[in-house]
Amino acid sequence: MTDLLLAHLADIHFGGRADLEQLVALERFLPTLEPRVIVVAGDLSQRARHGELQAARRYLDRLADSTPVHVIPGNHDVQWWRSPFGLAGQRPKFAKWRRYFGEDLTPVLRLEGLVIAGLQSANGLAMGSVTPNPNDLTVKGHLPRAEVKRVRALFASTPPDLVRVAVLHHNVLPGVISDRWGMARPHWTQRALLSLQADLVLCGHDHTEGAGQIDGRLVVSTAGTHSVRTRGGRPSAFNLVRVLPDRIQVEHYLYVREMKTFRQGSTETFARYRGAAGSAG
Repeated sequence: MTDLLLAHLADIHFGGRADLEQLVALERFLPTLEPRVIVVAGDLSQRARHGELQAARRYLDRLADSTPVHVIPGNHDVQWWRSPFGLAGQRPKFAKWRRYFGEDLTPVLRLEGLVIAGLQSANGLAMGSVTPNPNDLTVKGHLPRAEVKRVRALFASTPPDLVRVAVLHHNVLPGVISDRWGMARPHWTQRALLSLQADLVLCGHDHTEGAGQIDGRLVVSTAGTHSVRTRGGRPSAFNLVRVLPDRIQVEHYLYVREMKTFRQGSTETFARYRGAAGSAG
């Protein structure tokens, strides 16, 4: 197996907070890395408005001219107010997203040597996302059990030599600056993700790049943001994930505004537990 490269983005936030100059630079820079796929882990818009989602769709279409793109919605892409707590069903919350990105909220992308499965963590104002903090009401995420069961079965049915990647919006490790979890039930979520027998989890939401492992086994890449809303005045960042037979490297690429381009920052390396063990799950 040769190096498998995945470009991992999140939190573009088309609308008032998108950094348009940076997005132009990102569009030019990504092809120079020659990733196998570009994964966008949600929050393409700021308020799920038509114009924001239209702009996001046009932008991703241009990226897809050279590289396959996998995308899922984030909490800012959900019109939760159209069906709080699911009182009017689930479809009204995602009507605009489906109009521009298709019916499937959790797409599966199969490429040579690779399968990527979306997981729906962005459900808006929902019982599973409620915490004691009222500020979290429409921000936190949760994974319905049916989502976990679906992706677990999907990965179990794939050949063991394929790289298995799970994608959700909300960060499943505490933010490196905020120290905040993205999920309302973080420890249950981590156990659920471990049960998938995945090689890698990609997420966003926290607006700060990071990487780590769950239980010393499952590698997690957290992408930064390409909006003007970064934490602690840090530069915006995306991750380039390099999957090798025995390890996974997460390389952070930081935006250098004076040069209008990206430069590689730190790299974090983790053992590829499932790949090294040769387990089929």
